[in-house]
This record gives sequence, C-alpha cells and structure tokens, in this order.
Amino acid sequence: MSSEVRGPAAVPPPLIYVAALLVALVLDELWPIRLLPTWWAYLIGTLLVVASSLIIPFVLVRFRRAGTPLNVRKPTTALVTDGPYRFSRNPAYVALTLLYLGVGLLLNNVWALLLVIPALLVLDLWIVRREERHLEERFGELTPAFERQVAERVGASGRCGRFSTAPGLSMCH
Repeated sequence: MSSEVRGPAAVPPPLIYVAALLVALVLDELWPIRLLPTWWAYLIGTLLVVASSLIIPFVLVRFRRAGTPLNVRKPTTALVTDGPYRFSRNPAYVALTLLYLGVGLLLNNVWALLLVIPALLVLDLWIVRREERHLEERFGELTPAFERQVAERVGASGRCGRFSTAPGLSMCH
C-alpha cells in the first residue's frame, strides 16, 4: 500500500455529469420528449453554458493563486475562501451543473434535465461529503467557520453542507 497522501475523491466530478448525459442520450433515443420549442431551448441552454464559462476562470485563478490543486484526487493544500468562494463553497460544481443543464437544454433533452437530480445526489454522496471531511481534517476549525461565513452571506443559517437538497446548486456548496 502506498503512503502517498491522496485527495478526498476517487472520481473526477465531471465524470458524474458525463455519465448522466450518456444515460440521458440513450433514454432520449428510446423515448424522445421535447420540453421547449427549439429556439427557447437554444437560448436558455446558451445562457447557462455562458454563465458556467464565466465562473470557471475565477475558480481556476483562485486555486492557482492559493497553490492548491483543483483535482479532487489530489490533497488540498489551501482553503480557498475568496472570489466566488465568498458566495458558494463549491462554485466549480455550480459551474459544472450549469454547464450540464445548458447542454441538456441545447439538446432539448428532458431526460438530461431530470437526471440532474440523481447526478447532484451522487455528487453530494461521492464527492462533496468526502471533500468536507477532508477539509475538516486538514484545516480543522477553519472549515466550519468558512461554511458559516458563506451561509451568512447568502442569508442561510447554520451549517447547510450536508443538509442541502441540491448540493450542486446550493449557495452553501
């Protein structure tokens, strides 16, 4: 067994969304259902993809400046609390969720929109909870204090991490 220090998760979060999208594509082949007129789906989908692409650079810059890896399979070396992290504990997952929903709408695939719920649950169970434990182990009391600070900024109360109903979209994540 290796003594190498590893990060909190074994699965890269984008793979959860890719898997959900592949299932949605198969379901759409079997039972195609259109939610919106094509032009509405394109418009809303494009806006979501653009919103996602506006968040990601800020996340990448913050991680680079902190000298900590974005890769969830590598150990965190710093707790990032500025930039988009002032408003969300997991802005990268918010961006991934917006991208997934945008692609689902661009494809006008109802199944993709429905499968975002299981994707968020898997993200919460496999990634977010492990990351939170990992951060608490590495940074101790800093992590709950940061969680409370984000919750206060967005008008939530208490520790909302493990009790959120939609972790990828929650302002607390």
